[in-house]
Amino acid sequence: MMNRTLPLVAVALLALSACNNNKSPEVLTSVAPDPQAEAIANRAPVELPPAMKAEVTFRCKDNSLVYVTFFQGDKQAQLKTDKTGPTTVLKADEAGKPLIAEGYSLTGTPKNITLTQPKKGSLTCKA
Repeated sequence: MMNRTLPLVAVALLALSACNNNKSPEVLTSVAPDPQAEAIANRAPVELPPAMKAEVTFRCKDNSLVYVTFFQGDKQAQLKTDKTGPTTVLKADEAGKPLIAEGYSLTGTPKNITLTQPKKGSLTCKA
């Protein structure tokens, strides 16, 4: 039995010694190169939506309630005139400017605001 395995081992060693060990192994992959890789690498950075800063319920001088969500950066707020009603998104080009949208205008802080609504005029509201 030993005599038969010796020639097989010799043949296997001879086959391995014929390999060129100086080359790096060839890497095969089934993933094709991305045709948009260059366009993706050169695109402009994306600005994430702002994080919520405060969510406040205000009572206005006419005894109505408004619900305002303020966002970081002071360039966006969401306004609801009814707790379960539709949301109006108010935006400004720069921080500190009035937040506006479709006849609405809002200025102020999470403690006091001045709100202008269509067909209602200007109201002062407190948290």
